[in-house]
Amino acid sequence: MRIERIVPDLTVTDLAAAVREHRTVLGLEVVMDHGWIVTLADAEGRQLSLMTKEAGAPVNPDVSVFVDDVRSAYDAAVTAGIEIVHPLTEEEWGVTRFFYRDSSGRVVNVGTHT
Repeated sequence: MRIERIVPDLTVTDLAAAVREHRTVLGLEVVMDHGWIVTLADAEGRQLSLMTKEAGAPVNPDVSVFVDDVRSAYDAAVTAGIEIVHPLTEEEWGVTRFFYRDSSGRVVNVGTHT
C-alpha cells in the first residue's frame, strides 16, 4: 500500500468564514466544495480541508489519508484490533473509505478515489 496524500481536516462552525480566512491568510484556492466540506489547496497541491458536520459518518475525522489500496489498510486495522468508527464504505461522491480511532483518540479517515 502506498500513501498518496495526507490532508488535515479542521472542524469549523462557520464554513464560509473559515474558507474566507484561510484563503485570505494563506492564499489557498477552493478545489472541492460539497457544502459541508471544502478543500483548499495551493498551486503545488498542498491541501487543507474544512468541515462542519461529516455527511457520511458519525464523527468528523482529524486527518484524511488517501492510499492506493484502502482495502488492505482496512484489513490491517481490523487484524490489529484497532477501533473502526466508520466501516469500509463506497461513498456516493466517489471515495471508498473507513475511519479508525488511534490510541490517543484521533479519528483518521483512510480512503481512495474510486
